[in-house]
Amino acid sequence: MRWLPALAAALLAACSEPPEPDPAGPAAAADFLRGVDWPSYNRDLAGTRYSPLEQISPANVDELRQAWSYPLAPAHGVPFDGSELTPLVVDGVLYATAGDRIVALRGDTGAEVWRFVLPQGAPSQRGLAYWPGDAETPPRVFFTAGRTLVALEAATGKPISTFGIDGSVPLPAAYNGTPTRFEHLLIVGSNGAPGGVRAYDVRTGAERWSFTGSPALLHPAFTMTVDADRALLYAVFTGPASDEFYGGARADEDPHFNSIVALDARSGEARWHFQTVHHDIWDYDVVAPPVLLDVVSGGERVPLLALAARTGFMYVLDRVTGEPVFGIAETPVPASDVPGERASPTQPVPVKPPPIARVGYAAADIVAAADTTAEHAAFCGALRDRSGGLENSGPFTPYRYRPSTAAPRSTIVFPGSLGAASWGGVAADPVRGLVFVNTSSEGGIGWLEPNLADATSAQTGDGARRERLPYRRTSAVGGPLARFWSNDAEPGSTGNEQGGGSAWPCQKPPWGELMAVDVGTGDIEWRVPLGVTEELPEDRRRTGRLNVGGPIVTAGGLVFIGASNDRRFRAFDARTGEELWVTELPLSAHAVPITYLAADGRQYVAIAAAGRLAIDDAGAAGAESLIAYALP
Repeated sequence: MRWLPALAAALLAACSEPPEPDPAGPAAAADFLRGVDWPSYNRDLAGTRYSPLEQISPANVDELRQAWSYPLAPAHGVPFDGSELTPLVVDGVLYATAGDRIVALRGDTGAEVWRFVLPQGAPSQRGLAYWPGDAETPPRVFFTAGRTLVALEAATGKPISTFGIDGSVPLPAAYNGTPTRFEHLLIVGSNGAPGGVRAYDVRTGAERWSFTGSPALLHPAFTMTVDADRALLYAVFTGPASDEFYGGARADEDPHFNSIVALDARSGEARWHFQTVHHDIWDYDVVAPPVLLDVVSGGERVPLLALAARTGFMYVLDRVTGEPVFGIAETPVPASDVPGERASPTQPVPVKPPPIARVGYAAADIVAAADTTAEHAAFCGALRDRSGGLENSGPFTPYRYRPSTAAPRSTIVFPGSLGAASWGGVAADPVRGLVFVNTSSEGGIGWLEPNLADATSAQTGDGARRERLPYRRTSAVGGPLARFWSNDAEPGSTGNEQGGGSAWPCQKPPWGELMAVDVGTGDIEWRVPLGVTEELPEDRRRTGRLNVGGPIVTAGGLVFIGASNDRRFRAFDARTGEELWVTELPLSAHAVPITYLAADGRQYVAIAAAGRLAIDDAGAAGAESLIAYALP
């Protein structure tokens, strides 16, 4: 970011006035441990997003009402593509990143306690980290802004002069997630080269260790999880960043691509890794960290992790050794016919749990008029026909080759690169051994054809690398990322290429689901559609929707989730999957909610309603809000 060289000089001048004293005073340490707060992105280092609060229950959740809202849009013209924020709450104070600022708010009213405005640019729109300090150091909050890590006083919002240079530390790569705080370390990932994961001293900002692998090894997840007792950090990594669909040009692939890697949290030394995809040619990046919990399996208590992936599968592993709990079958998969491609002959498929999203397609799966509308069904049938049919051979079907002069010959791949589990990750009830996950069923269509590169192109970096590849993915509708859904550029269509609120997939519903997986048995306890298509007749509306974001779960027996692209926030019964409460939002909530106990003694649930896929029209700009709900 261009403003970073001037950041150190501007930080100290960018704060507002000091906050008013908190009339409630600091919360007791016992309250903090009891779970009245939400002190980190996933509430705890294990990533459970489990709150022991029980004030809101299945018996009264339908009485929830909006208590307050806070605008998230920037105030000084910063480009804003929405927010996927998960705020923090400690001692009744809520900390959040907004369009151009960091703010502390009263958890009961949403009133500002302090604000820190960036001189230029924007902070990560995913969230921030909190450190409670020690005997010598007051509490701090930390956030990233592009290639910079910044530390502020939690009480005032003023930069920490002893952290880096006047409160900031330059990062070798941009990271648009949230730092993970473990002991006296801040651990950050990378969204660009050079890739990897790095740890910094929470007091001084000095780098303590790094795990890098190849420069292309990117850590895209918004956070990481940690087994605090064993000091094991779990980081996830993408596949190749610039040649997602053609791998013939990859000579030596980093073995950590598409993997979860267990690292020594204090040194960065690798302990083990598990690869979810061999030689990725589907863009099946691992984009969310695993959840950690102990369950009884086979009569023994097992320390395990559960990772929900874009492959459409959930991987349940012993988190100490990396060994699969229910087994992994190296399953033969279809070969690629693209010249020069060396697709892996097998892929790791979990024996259990069953697939968590659609992983195949048959001709009878296309939507019919009775599922949605006659217009939509006709559009989908026409899309199939002009694509030259749709070939699928089950999980990990590769995109087929089509010579430039040949007739259309399309592959349909489930999940597509936006399908299955998203960056929103999962939540877990460690008492019952249940993991809750939301998934989308979205298909990619098209083929690979010779890439006729433009010799005059001004592309650089990954763009230039793509242009030099001998083959490119395209389709009958054009573009490298064609989906099996309606597209508003097409006559008679009901949606758009980006998956907008009107975009209706062309396979039979459900298009989005929420489910509970028993990781002690590997069975799916329940699964229900997540989201409605309100343009349809009443008896057809419960289609489920494309969704990004994630759930939380409470001891009160509730799963709260936004995520779906229908501008709704919902609560489900954690035991049965029954939808108990729903409210409409100004924008879809592509974020992870939180719950906490405020100074007034009430339990609140808050979520960022600030979605910025094409699902939310431009007319809603400025409606981006953090909204809190409570019982009357």
